[in-house]
Amino acid sequence: MNQQGVRWTAEQVLALAPDASSRKAGSKLGTAGPWSGAGSDGSGAVWGLCKGSGSKPYQTIVDTTGPAYKCSCPSRKFPCKHALGLLLLWAGDEETVRDAEVPDWAGEWLAGRRKRAAEKGEQGAGAGQSAKPADPEAARRRAERRADRITAGATELEQRLADLLRGGLASAEQAGYGLWEETAARMVDAQAPGLAGRVRELGAIPGSGPGWPVRLLEECALVHLLDQAWLDRKRLPEPLAATVRTRVGLTAPAEGPAVRDEWLVLAQYDTTDGKITTRRAWLHGRGSGRTALLLSFGAAGRAPQLALPAGLVIDAELVPYAGAGQLRADLTRQFGAPVPIKEPPPGGSVADALSTYGAALCEDPWLDSWPVTLSGVIPVPADDGWQLADPDGKSALPVAPAALSRPGLWKLAALSGGGPVTVFGEFGHRGFAPLAAWSDATAETVALT
Repeated sequence: MNQQGVRWTAEQVLALAPDASSRKAGSKLGTAGPWSGAGSDGSGAVWGLCKGSGSKPYQTIVDTTGPAYKCSCPSRKFPCKHALGLLLLWAGDEETVRDAEVPDWAGEWLAGRRKRAAEKGEQGAGAGQSAKPADPEAARRRAERRADRITAGATELEQRLADLLRGGLASAEQAGYGLWEETAARMVDAQAPGLAGRVRELGAIPGSGPGWPVRLLEECALVHLLDQAWLDRKRLPEPLAATVRTRVGLTAPAEGPAVRDEWLVLAQYDTTDGKITTRRAWLHGRGSGRTALLLSFGAAGRAPQLALPAGLVIDAELVPYAGAGQLRADLTRQFGAPVPIKEPPPGGSVADALSTYGAALCEDPWLDSWPVTLSGVIPVPADDGWQLADPDGKSALPVAPAALSRPGLWKLAALSGGGPVTVFGEFGHRGFAPLAAWSDATAETVALT
């Protein structure tokens, strides 16, 4: 891939911001005024000196191949406002940020970072052959003890569900959330955080508005199915057994065969539970045709380290996790700087999306959603929201209720202008949540998150 002269868009830069205040502060620094000595090279490095309140300017360096950031300011945010401002300047002002030779103060950090990245890649390449538990027998005993605790928790949860159905669903509204929280705490004690999370979701349903008994019954059925799958896991096919282990909360390292490809970054967005921020990045392999999900986590107000703006292509190596679908992966090595997407990912019709989601549910019945790219669809208003319809108007997917209030829906409608577009998003039983879109007129990725 040609790395020379490739610059990101302002939207891609602002997608890296850890929060709204950083986005606003970084935008103010995206002009030439406070900067001096700014430059970039063909290997993905961008640097500059930003005038601050002190006598010395802040030294700011960005390695866009990570991306990774280094700044002499005291901020604990990554990227800080200076890094965001520098990238905005680089994206929009080629005269101020010209191609140049890396200065010594920036070159030392860049060289050290890339050396460490290369060493990590070499270690990762051989990890599958050389990494072994220090004491395999002790590890086996620990795994057995935890499995026994989860089995006890699943058995107790089955009894709780039986009591609920025996007493009638109306009793769930009368009992309140406290009993569910107590049950969730017992699942945590059983070292089954996946079951605990599902129990907490059950506790929230009675207060979720009209129609809650139906939703509660549906979710109870899924929890019951997961309990029974765990209790009978030894009879399941290995891919499904791996999925069950993941769903109850057992973690396993990424250990599948590495896949190097040109990966299109389709979308990136954050969710938070008040304590931990989870960043999701969806990638599509241009050569392999695979879709991959990268996860990164941030705690105590810190943004996750993973930062892959939508609309870029990275030459990288991913290692998938075990389990049905094998969507989740780890990014182990990246080769060269990202470049913009030149064409959208291949997509299909509404019927194709339904078929793909149905096949995924057969492998993982507990799926909330599945990544889907729709090609040639038109966003149209409906009686109770919006739909993405095939050009002939015979088939359509409803937009998920949670996505109806997002600004991205109006961006999608404006991009379409009544014409067909390509849309990537997550499709589940609640509908389709658009995350990115492309029009026939331009290859630019429009982020909808």
